[in-house]
Parts: sequence; structure tokens; C-alpha cells
Amino acid sequence: MNWFSNSKKSDPVSDELLLKRYLKTGDLKLLGELFQGHSSMVYYVCNRYLQDTELSKDAVMQIFEELIVKVGKQEIRQFGSWLYVLSRNYCLMQLRAGKKMQYVPFDDFVEFPVSLHLEDHEEKERQFGTLEKCLEKLTERQKESVSLFFLKEKCYKEIVDFTGYSLNDVKSYIQNGKRNLKICMDKHREK
Repeated sequence: MNWFSNSKKSDPVSDELLLKRYLKTGDLKLLGELFQGHSSMVYYVCNRYLQDTELSKDAVMQIFEELIVKVGKQEIRQFGSWLYVLSRNYCLMQLRAGKKMQYVPFDDFVEFPVSLHLEDHEEKERQFGTLEKCLEKLTERQKESVSLFFLKEKCYKEIVDFTGYSLNDVKSYIQNGKRNLKICMDKHREK
């Protein structure tokens, strides 16, 4: 499928309708149509991070495959914003794969406006840098638990097995870590 041919501008209302129809029917054509409306943005994000045209085109396809898996697992309020974060996280994972660095999905801590114009990306970049700094301020146990839960998409039991922490400790580390990240992000927003 060529995501860039006949790429139409999406709007939040039609996005919401397409998403609801896809979730109800599972028809991949609907998801493809929804994705195509945002494919230029996805490509732009990938090209900005990966700095390679062919890798970016491949990334667009990989992100669509991730979308198939992840779209039904989360409540999505604004598809374009959610897809932007998914795209950026995918690219960061590609770049960091050899460095074994960890991140937390940005959309859990930062609410994006509906518009996704290219000039908005610089602000989002600044916010993402702030998130990474805030993540470093967490205690080691909070950072490890939050990263395993959000980055690796591990369940509580898997985190308990991996870390040796008790189930109650894991829940506490994740809850407190998320709260501390949000507080830190809010402080930076006020500056």
C-alpha cells in the first residue's frame, strides 16, 4: 500500500468515526484509511529522527503494523496525537536499540492539542526532553518499574518476576513514579 498517494487531510471527527468502525468490525481497510490521513505526519516524524528516506518509509510500514496491535489496547481520545507519540516512540526505540536506554510513552504525561502542524513538533520535542529529565529524577526502583510497565509493556507479575520486588511494591513504584513524573512535567510547564 502506498501511504502517500491520495493522502487526504484528516479531521478529528472522521478519525473518531473510522476508529470506532474499525474497533467494531476489525476491517483493516478502515484502519488503513484512518492511517493514510496521517501518513505524511508519520513519515515526517520518522524522517526527522531516522534521517534516512528509505528507513523512514520502512518505519511507516512498521508503525502501521504496530498500530494494528496497539489500537485496541488503549483508549484513544485524539488519534492524530496518539499516532504522533507512537511514531516518535517507534523511532526512538530504533535509535536507542543498541544503547539499551529506556523511555516512557509520552502520551501518559503530556496532553497534546488537536492540531498537529509541523511547527508544533518543536514544542513536543522540548516536552519530550523534559520528560526524559524527569524520568532520571525518579528513584531507581520507580524508574525501573515504570520503564518495564510502559516501555516493555510488562504486566505486574512479569515485573515482579524480573525484579524480585513484591506485587504491592511494583504497583506502588509505578503509581508513585507516574505521579512524580506528572508533577515534574507540570513544574517545567509553569516555567
